[in-house]
Amino acid sequence: MSVSMVKGQRISLEKPGGSLTMVRMGLGWDAVKKKGFFGSREQEIDLDASVVLFADGQPADVVYFGQLTSKDGSVRHTGDNLTGAGDGDDESIIVDLTRVPVHVTSLVFTVSSFNNQSFDQVANAFCRLVDEQTNAELARYTLTGGGQHTAMIMAKLYRHGDGWKLNAIGEPGQGRTFQDMFPSIAAHA
Repeated sequence: MSVSMVKGQRISLEKPGGSLTMVRMGLGWDAVKKKGFFGSREQEIDLDASVVLFADGQPADVVYFGQLTSKDGSVRHTGDNLTGAGDGDDESIIVDLTRVPVHVTSLVFTVSSFNNQSFDQVANAFCRLVDEQTNAELARYTLTGGGQHTAMIMAKLYRHGDGWKLNAIGEPGQGRTFQDMFPSIAAHA
């Protein structure tokens, strides 16, 4: 059963009978339809999912459209969607929790508009965490409200004892890439 998360909410990722081994953070969105003289038309929105891996508050690695796999191979981006076309997850980042190096304490997921389009132009945006083994959705965070921001810190996956927890952050930001938002991202490490 999926948990519909709200900003600031934290959930445990322990599952009955064992622990999660592989998860997928999916990002989906649509462009707001533009109203014109001859009706409405679709525009293209290039949002980019990224994740920064932290070791005790310090950046250890990053996965994004320019580096699709972490150096150790535990985190993999499935590819860049330049338009938001299609249903479901437009971009995904898969994390093999059994292979994440022990020194990595948290992973912070972000989304940014590569063409600097604001979230006022984005509709139906969400991020969701899926058990990659069963394809069961564990949690969903709907990115609501639009706004003049061009980026968002979505969520943080972090170690808690022997397991993992998820924190829905939902903090708006400015920037075309994760590098532009790095000071804000690091505050959530």
